[in-house]
Amino acid sequence: MGNNKIIGVVGAGVMGKGVAQRFAQYGFNVIIHDISEKALKTAKREISRAVAFSAMMNKSIDVDGTVSRISFTNSYEGFENADFVVENVTENEEIKLSVYQELEKVCKDECIYMVNTSCIPITKIGSITSRKEKVMGVHFMNPVPMKNFAESIRGWYTSEETIESVRTLLEAVGIEIEVVNDSAGFVSNRISHLYMNEAMYLVYEGVAEAKQIDNIFKKAFAHKMGPLETADLIGLDTVLDSLEVLYHQYEDSKYRACPLLKRMVEAGLLGRKSGEGFYKY
Repeated sequence: MGNNKIIGVVGAGVMGKGVAQRFAQYGFNVIIHDISEKALKTAKREISRAVAFSAMMNKSIDVDGTVSRISFTNSYEGFENADFVVENVTENEEIKLSVYQELEKVCKDECIYMVNTSCIPITKIGSITSRKEKVMGVHFMNPVPMKNFAESIRGWYTSEETIESVRTLLEAVGIEIEVVNDSAGFVSNRISHLYMNEAMYLVYEGVAEAKQIDNIFKKAFAHKMGPLETADLIGLDTVLDSLEVLYHQYEDSKYRACPLLKRMVEAGLLGRKSGEGFYKY
């Protein structure tokens, strides 16, 4: 698969910026869409800065070439030419489904939809499109330009041909995949959100401080980051959204979000992106 493929990216948040940068660095042309003009301006500035930083570590990265391969739009202009679309909007089912209704109006029949979600079932998204066999979950890891792995999800109707096309595309940008079957939260989030949430309960109950909990995980289990550092990196609002999806999907009390997490999100303490969560940044 050559780099003449065009990649549409929906959402100029943390994940969308990372996905766009990754593909552009490997020579793909990328169109990034967001309804917010401000988010697009911020994305343009931050991607340029991130590519320049990457080039300091890796001299083979062409900064100007990479940045010039990314175009920004608050409409879906150019998406009619996209061979793949990576959708990264917030973990809210209604918002996600409304995006696919828009994509259906513009994308060509051959276009494959890659759903970058950590929780929402792929079969449900596929079912509202005219191409359910061409819809696949690809749960990229943050930060995307540095992580060489993605958890990938086969929806009920996802074809083997789609899986192989996505595998080949991601191999072309140095990302390995593990394909699992559809289940809300898949493998990584069903496990990771339980341990992040339980860590929050330990802080809430006064059993231990955030730093102590993270230290235990790093020193006892050789994790690079503890559960609360991880939650701050993801964004506490995103963690809460994901827990609410899991709670709704399974109707199981083990996914009930810790009250401390809810209060922190209400207070705007969202982790790294707001400057403060369980830690100050």
